[in-house]
Amino acid sequence: MATPALDRESFFKRLKRVYGAWKKDSSGFAAIDSIFVGLMKEDDRVEIYSKSLAVHMWLFGYELADTLIVLCEDNIHIIASKKKVEFLKPLEKGSPDATAEVPPIKLYVKEKGDPGTAHFPAIFNSMKASRKGKTVGIFAKDDNKGESYDEWNKRMAAEGFRTSDISVFISYIMAPKDEKELSFVRKCSAGLCDLFKKFYWEEIMKAIESSRNIKHAKLSEMIDQAIKNKKYIPSIDKLDEVDMCFPAIIQSKNFKLRFSVTSDKENIHFGIICASFGIKYKGYCTNIARTIMVSPTKSHLEAYNIAYELEEFLIKKMEPGQRISDVYDAGVKWLTTKRPEFVDNVSKNFGFATGLEFRDSALMIAAKTTAMIRKGMVFCVIVGLENLKNAEGKTEEEKNFAIWLGDTIVINEKDAATSYTLPARKKPQQVSVVLDAEPKESTVEVKIKQEPGAENGVNGRSRRTVLTDRLRTDASTEERRKKHQQELADLINERALERLNNGKEDVPEPKLKRSTVAYRNINNFPTEDEVRELKIYVDRKNETVILPLFGEPVPFHISIIKSVATSVEGDYTYLRINFNHPGSAVIGGKESGSFANPEAQFVKELTFRSSNTKEPGELTAPSSNLSNAFRLIKEMQKKHKTREQEEREKEGVVQQDTLVLNPNKNQPRLKDLSIRPPLTQKRVTGSLEAHVNGFRYTTLRGEKVDVLYNNVKHAFFQPPEGEMIILLHFHLKNAIMYQKRKIVDIQFYTEVGELTTDLGKHYHMHDRDDLASEQAERELRNKLTTAFKTFTEKVETISRGDVDFDTPFRDLGFPGVPHRSTVTLLPTSTCLVNLSEWPPFVITLEQIELVHFERVQFHIKNFDMVFIFKDYTRKPVLVTAIPMNLLEHVKSWLDSCDIHYTEGIQSLNWVKIMKTIVEDPKAFIEDGGWGFLEPDDKEQGGQAAAEEEDEEDEEYNESASEEAGSEASDSEDYSDSEEVDEEEEEEDEEDLSSGEESGKDWDELEAEAAKADRQKAMEEEHEMRSMPAKRPAQRGGGGAAKKRR
Repeated sequence: MATPALDRESFFKRLKRVYGAWKKDSSGFAAIDSIFVGLMKEDDRVEIYSKSLAVHMWLFGYELADTLIVLCEDNIHIIASKKKVEFLKPLEKGSPDATAEVPPIKLYVKEKGDPGTAHFPAIFNSMKASRKGKTVGIFAKDDNKGESYDEWNKRMAAEGFRTSDISVFISYIMAPKDEKELSFVRKCSAGLCDLFKKFYWEEIMKAIESSRNIKHAKLSEMIDQAIKNKKYIPSIDKLDEVDMCFPAIIQSKNFKLRFSVTSDKENIHFGIICASFGIKYKGYCTNIARTIMVSPTKSHLEAYNIAYELEEFLIKKMEPGQRISDVYDAGVKWLTTKRPEFVDNVSKNFGFATGLEFRDSALMIAAKTTAMIRKGMVFCVIVGLENLKNAEGKTEEEKNFAIWLGDTIVINEKDAATSYTLPARKKPQQVSVVLDAEPKESTVEVKIKQEPGAENGVNGRSRRTVLTDRLRTDASTEERRKKHQQELADLINERALERLNNGKEDVPEPKLKRSTVAYRNINNFPTEDEVRELKIYVDRKNETVILPLFGEPVPFHISIIKSVATSVEGDYTYLRINFNHPGSAVIGGKESGSFANPEAQFVKELTFRSSNTKEPGELTAPSSNLSNAFRLIKEMQKKHKTREQEEREKEGVVQQDTLVLNPNKNQPRLKDLSIRPPLTQKRVTGSLEAHVNGFRYTTLRGEKVDVLYNNVKHAFFQPPEGEMIILLHFHLKNAIMYQKRKIVDIQFYTEVGELTTDLGKHYHMHDRDDLASEQAERELRNKLTTAFKTFTEKVETISRGDVDFDTPFRDLGFPGVPHRSTVTLLPTSTCLVNLSEWPPFVITLEQIELVHFERVQFHIKNFDMVFIFKDYTRKPVLVTAIPMNLLEHVKSWLDSCDIHYTEGIQSLNWVKIMKTIVEDPKAFIEDGGWGFLEPDDKEQGGQAAAEEEDEEDEEYNESASEEAGSEASDSEDYSDSEEVDEEEEEEDEEDLSSGEESGKDWDELEAEAAKADRQKAMEEEHEMRSMPAKRPAQRGGGGAAKKRR
């Protein structure tokens, strides 16, 4: 073991703060004449935290047990054992800083078993000479007992000294942390976040997935043991310096949100799980409090959101110069204004200062703490909501719940406070775990599967798709979904009107065509011979064409020339020049530009003719001027259009800040990654590094691409499950210039297997390459997944919450054609994405107004999906060729994301619809808004019933149905839409009657339905692969898009 060393510089620097406050303080601290600090033997100690212990750790870096320290105005006295005196010997040399206002130090050696009474008289004399020599400052709450202290207190009383508590003053002096202390807090916080993510979260998820009962106390003990495992705290090198601040508190029943409670021995109820635990590194404490919601109800989410918003509000209020009591009052006022019904449930304080003491009672975030917040202070901000009621709960555990959130923050000088524990997930969508009791009806983060032979799930709740205790009178899932969708439909117009009234939907004015001037003044006009001879002259320097009109040279800037053409007819050559003007159209039917004065007179075209006959004495024919002008105008047009294209690409591009490199060279790094879009035609690999404020990708040839954290809107990590690549994808807030192109998506990936197989390769019959390659691929997948996951966790810690990686939910995916090929669209907690194919497909769910399903007819195999955005000026996004059997699956997912959807049987012209809406959005909302997309149930209801009665006795013919479906998909006439019916009510009745006649229970019906669905999906997939389908040339067809081979 290394010999302990005393940090002499830190000792005198911190002791200088004590003497400085002692001399300058005008409050009660100035009335103190001397200060006594003692620390009893470790064996005699009961309390884990004390002010005396904190002062020892702060000054010396170690606990000097059975040591007496007396601070006087002119000298400092320390009584300790011989070994400790040797350790403190360097202090007698004085401060290395000559300006330090610290008096000299005298060391006294006491023998083992001797309380040191022989040195007391000299020290008492010095105390009497210090200031008035009467009042001794002590830590009244410290329970210092033992032979030395009893003798000291007895003799000090006999000398006539009186005592006064100085705990509050010393707390305020020690609260601001220097850079060395903050480095310990940062490392401790990183280790705490690792412990939460790598152990606590994973243990809860394992218990849910395996339906395993686990006691609160047992999980608390497991957390205590996990801090000694490098696997769970990789960010701290020396785990022997890590310890728990207190036994971890786990609660899921009988909630008491206090740090004095202990975890009981009851099993965890998988509903609302509150936990708080902290670790200390080199004596410095950090703490978090988190709440995990399993299958959260509306009451749970409302309470969690208000607690989350309140904590974020308090953190923003923690600024230097603010009174702590003012922060508390502001938080109560905010809660009273936002949700007054929660005021009685909120905790009595909002946290406390932390450091060498876990909880400093002198600096509580409460109404009576008048101390000022200072730079470098470290606080635990805690928000607790107790005694909450869940209206949807059935059992006692489900009816009562609580929310507990807390983070460790540090106060900055100017910027907002920094949360060191932000990487430990706490956003509502990150801590919500929805059990997949009905897979097609809810968004899941953890899909729970029934284990063989397991009848009941966690806490005895059934995990079957069809519940055994479900009654026919219960509201069906479809009815609940319709009710929820109706609520969303009512809110859409209200929210849109609110956005318009707030000015968030301002329609941008059309961009005017830039006014171009050929020559600013007459002095710039060219004087070449061609101009004087009234010939066509092309001025490439000023990008101008000078044309002779009515005997005068007239300049025309190249930007107003639309096209130029030449032709030879007989003895003459013709040059025709067309100009841009209001009403002129380009490819695609759009106007070539907006003009500042469209009412002015414009030249539409000019035609020049010249002879091809060369007269005697002429070197060239007159028509050569036209041919030469035609060539030069074409070249100048190409150059001008290229420059304009580059300028358009740069529109909306924001210059990123400068990347700050990590000087320590220990930044997280991933090697052998490829980039998309590629830097060159030939694929090259490079390494991705995470620095202080952004990423840097460097290829083997030295090319560099920088992406800053504050420009990342969405970050995705896609594991190689079901894919041949593993990737990191960044969707940017503002476009960046990349290879002279404007991009908002950039991706880094590597292959985990062979994308192609050489079928002509010769294999020997005794080779075991196939087994070895499969095993090697599995190992590579696991290795890469671990490396990428570790990289993302480190980035989340370094970026302090700016980058939060999201992983797609593959179980919720569905096929579709967003671009040209069929891909699998995967939902995430915030987006709908496809990242495996390029170009990628990324849609932010928060930006969606509603989703409309087109071509929804049950005799067609596929339907289309249109995403309409809250920004009406943005073009709707179309995804085609989604299998019809996944319609309910997609509806359930959208409903769980609180996104309203509508459906229809025809394809709509969205360009014209959105153009009409943008012209007057308020009038559109007032006229009913998106209500025109809602189906008319009454008109179709009768048709549906008639269709069902006619088809009841007909035998189902699969091949006929497929032929009908293909014919319908190729048809563009939907005049027979009246024959389309809604079969939900008839199907429900038939399913119910068949179940009663056959006598089958819900489980058997579920198994049969699942088997039939799998078989049908496999047959359709086989047909689609064996028979290539063409993408329909026009909208309205139902054919599948052509797959990329």
